[in-house]
Amino acid sequence: MVTTLATSPASLHALLLLSDSALPLGSFAFSSGLESFLGHRKQPTAQQKSKAFNIFLDHSLENLASTALPYVLSAYHDPSVLQDLDNDVDASTPCTVARRASIAQGKALLTIWERALSAAATAEPAAEAVSAFAKAAKSSKPDASGLQLINGHFPPLFGAVARALGLAEQETCYLFLLNHAKAMLSAAVRASVMGPYQSQAVLASAALQEHINDLIRRYKGLRAGDAAVSVPAMDLWMGRHELLYSRIFNS
Repeated sequence: MVTTLATSPASLHALLLLSDSALPLGSFAFSSGLESFLGHRKQPTAQQKSKAFNIFLDHSLENLASTALPYVLSAYHDPSVLQDLDNDVDASTPCTVARRASIAQGKALLTIWERALSAAATAEPAAEAVSAFAKAAKSSKPDASGLQLINGHFPPLFGAVARALGLAEQETCYLFLLNHAKAMLSAAVRASVMGPYQSQAVLASAALQEHINDLIRRYKGLRAGDAAVSVPAMDLWMGRHELLYSRIFNS
């Protein structure tokens, strides 16, 4: 079953902005463990490689929905606790590679917010919360032990920004998961797993839409305290990325 999203003109505009592949979030630099997966599991034929990727994509989306989507939703419903959520994400992300990717994209989203998106905000309390967090992140310095007090992780920031721009909860969830799928498929094309037309076929497929909608139905009620790893192997693939002899992605 494919869900139809009803949007206002302002919400539709924000939805298109945040879904634009030209949005400079830096997601092109990360493969979310795909490169490591391919490097550690040699697939002799193109058909086998493509089949393995489809399984990997499903597992990656599943793990993202159980670990990151609860933080997206918590920030969406209460942007005022952004700093607490940022700290919780940092504490619950033991994989250094995944942590680095989350912070890099979160900081990029903060930069876009300050330079472009804040002027288009329609939800004032959420907009103020994101702007306050951005200001605090700039002035934040490491504590005595060298730990950064404010890191700027991507999931809670995405939820807060989506709320500030007037997106509905369903739209926010769907967009967060779809953007991850788009980034994964882009990485698959650059890693020679499939061609651009095959990538678009996967992206346009009813199977992907149904999978994303199913994940939203199952995880939409979770909040930050409920976040848990559902596919442990994903952390292993991401963590072993830096052991590759050569690599084209940062993670």
